[in-house]
Amino acid sequence: MPARVAFAALVTLIAVVALFPFYYAVVSSFTPPSELFAVHLLPQPTLENYRAVFRDQPFARNILNSVVVAFAVVAIALALGVTAAFALARVAFRGRTLLLMTILAVSMFPQVAVLSGMFELVRWLGIYNTLSSLVLANLILTLPFTVWVLTTFMRQLPRELEDAAYVDGASPIEVIVRVFLPLLWPAMVTTGLLSFIVAWNEFLFALTFTLSNEVRTVPVAIALLSGSSGYELPWGSIMAASVVVTVPLIVLVLVFQGKIVGGLAAGAVKG
Repeated sequence: MPARVAFAALVTLIAVVALFPFYYAVVSSFTPPSELFAVHLLPQPTLENYRAVFRDQPFARNILNSVVVAFAVVAIALALGVTAAFALARVAFRGRTLLLMTILAVSMFPQVAVLSGMFELVRWLGIYNTLSSLVLANLILTLPFTVWVLTTFMRQLPRELEDAAYVDGASPIEVIVRVFLPLLWPAMVTTGLLSFIVAWNEFLFALTFTLSNEVRTVPVAIALLSGSSGYELPWGSIMAASVVVTVPLIVLVLVFQGKIVGGLAAGAVKG
C-alpha cells in the first residue's frame, strides 16, 4: 500500500508539473490586460485577448497556412515514405543498408546547418515567400523519420503475403496499396501525426522563407506579436494565440490515440 501511494503521488506530481504551464496559459488568455500580472488561478470572464489576436493581424490566415503546410507535408511524406520503405525493405539491391543509414543521418543535422543551402535552393526554384517553400523545407525534417519507421515496420510483415499477391498477378503498386497499406496503418498514423506536429510547430524555416504576413504560419505570427520592449509585450494575446494553436494538436493526439490502438489490433499478423 505505501508503494502504491508513493507511485500515485509521483504520477500526480509529474502531471501537475507537465500540465500546469498550459493551464496557466489558458488562465492568462482569459485575463484582462490590466490584470495580467496579478496572480489568477481561475480563468477570468473576458475574450478580449482572443478578439485582439484575430483583430490586429490576419491570424485566421496564418492558421490556414499552417494547416495547408502541415497536411501537405504529411501527405507527401507518407506517399514517398511508403514507396521508399517498400524498396528498402522488400527489394534487394547493393548499398541498401548504406542508403538507409544515409537517410537517417540526414535527420541528425540541425536546421541551422542546412538553412543556407535550403535558402539557395528555395531562391533558385523561385518559391521564396510561398507555402511551397515551407512544404519543401519541412520534408527535410519529416521524411527521413517517416522512411525509417515505415521501413522497420514493413520488414516485420510476412513475405508470404507479398508472394501470394504476386502469384495472383498483382503489380508492385497493387501490393503496396492493397496488401501493405492496411497493415501499415498503425505506423502511418504514428509517423503522420508526428510529421504534422513538426510541420505545425516549425519556426526557423518559416521565419526565413516567408516575408509577408499573409504567408506566415502561426509560430512566426505569434513571435511577431512582440512589442519594442519587455513591458510592451502583449502577453495576453500571445497566450490566447498559443492556446488557439495548441488545442488542435491536443485534439489530434486524443483522436488518433484510439486509432493507433485499433490499427495495431487490425494490422496484427502471425508470421
